[in-house]
Amino acid sequence: MLAIDLIGAEVLGPDGLTCERLSLAEGSIVAEAVGRPVDLTGYRVLPGIIDVHGDGFERHVAPRRGAMNETTEGLRATEAELAANGITTGVLAQFVSWEGGLRGLEFADQVFAGLSTVRGQVVTDLRAQLRFETHLLELYDDLPERVARWGVDYVVFNDHLPHDRLREGRKPPRLTGQALKAGRNPDAHFQMLLELHRASDAVAPALDKLCPRLLEMGVRLGSHDDHTAEGRIGWHARGVHVAEFPETAIAAEAARDDGDAVVLGAPNVVRGGSHKGNASAIDLIAMGLCDALASDYHYPSPRRAALMLARTGVLDLGAAWAWVSSGPARVLGLTDRGKLAPGMRADLVILDASDRVAATLACGRVSYMSGDIAARFVAA
Repeated sequence: MLAIDLIGAEVLGPDGLTCERLSLAEGSIVAEAVGRPVDLTGYRVLPGIIDVHGDGFERHVAPRRGAMNETTEGLRATEAELAANGITTGVLAQFVSWEGGLRGLEFADQVFAGLSTVRGQVVTDLRAQLRFETHLLELYDDLPERVARWGVDYVVFNDHLPHDRLREGRKPPRLTGQALKAGRNPDAHFQMLLELHRASDAVAPALDKLCPRLLEMGVRLGSHDDHTAEGRIGWHARGVHVAEFPETAIAAEAARDDGDAVVLGAPNVVRGGSHKGNASAIDLIAMGLCDALASDYHYPSPRRAALMLARTGVLDLGAAWAWVSSGPARVLGLTDRGKLAPGMRADLVILDASDRVAATLACGRVSYMSGDIAARFVAA
């Protein structure tokens, strides 16, 4: 861990941008100077990004169909990408879904075991989230035990079944490709979807029993892609207090009315709208319906979204950056990070004059450094 004084840079502290010294020692930010200055004139130092939900790691752990056995190497590559994008805490959202393949139960076992292996070998704080498809009723009884074994403390529920088409007995788009990815016969895959859809009435009672068991274990619960106020209110009643990527303003408003956290997708902000035609994250932000921005599927987006909001004048830099730092910290219940202040973890990202990531430090250790800034640290 570095013991250094960062001087000359603009530092985004609790009171905004200043040119005050920022000192690091023993993995934390400290009030007193340590006597080893690093001149960062021309750079900006901001709190490290906390990515509250991302599944972009899938392309590293499963780069192509049939090549799924290098999980730990894929997770190390994921950490390199996270660090290069200023992310110091990354929540990896692993599915357990009827989709199978890299979103199936067997692959989840590999990913969570791999995470347990690499945590002590990487600098970035890698955390696990389970995204669980609500219609997998046969897994409910054993799920709490699996969650405990996997070391998962955050479970998010979603339902991606194409109910409208299944209700009419019609095959959903891209069914054949989806079935082949899962290693299933397309006709058998369609029949499985129909059976899952027919069991819909049993899902709510099963969730009513499952959620208290997970809450007793201290697991944080979230819902994904909420569409209606009624659905979100139902999740709140079960103790599910995070709403990820609500598809409508009505669902986001229901979460906010109940005091639940709303997580929006940073790519939605960067694109200027949802790629699926859902509610615009920028519109929800303007309505005050956002607690945190997440990478979703694209790790560069949290940094880009926060800087874009600041440049366009929607928010000042401190408020915009809070949605990728202190906001996600609150969502995850992490009180030791998210801002640059004495006593907090030394998690920070250093941006150059073009707002590119020059260096990332997690708990006072370098996870990424590139270009001219390296010479300044070496000189110290």
